[in-house]
Amino acid sequence: QVQLVESGGGSVQAGESLRLSCVASGYTKSYTCMGWFRQAPGREREGVATIYTRDVFGTYAAPSVKGRFSISQGGANKNTVYLQMNSLKPEDTAMYYCAAGTCSGITIYDVKAWGQGTQVTVSS
Repeated sequence: QVQLVESGGGSVQAGESLRLSCVASGYTKSYTCMGWFRQAPGREREGVATIYTRDVFGTYAAPSVKGRFSISQGGANKNTVYLQMNSLKPEDTAMYYCAAGTCSGITIYDVKAWGQGTQVTVSS
C-alpha cells in the first residue's frame, strides 16, 4: 500500500506563489510516477504536472500552467514531490490532489494512491 499526504495549500492574491508538498510512504516501489491534479467546483479533474520518480527522468506540465508551475522530487529517499506554483491566477483556484501510479504525459493510470487534497484559492 501507498499513502500520500499533501500540504501547502492556502489563500493568496493573484501573482503570488505557493508550494505544495506530497510525501509518500509505504510500498513506494509500486509506482514509477507521481503527479498533481486539480478539480475546481463544477469541473472535471485535470492533470497539472507529472514527474517520473524512478527508472527514467521526465516531467510534464499542462499547457495552462507551463512556465508558471514546476514539479520536482526531493526529501528523504526522494519520496516527496513538490509543486512550485508561481504567478498564480484566480483560475488556478481548485482542490489539488497528489497521486502515484503510472504516467503517460499528463495522464496517470494504475493509480496506487490519491492524497486527501489541499485547497488552493487565488483571489484577484
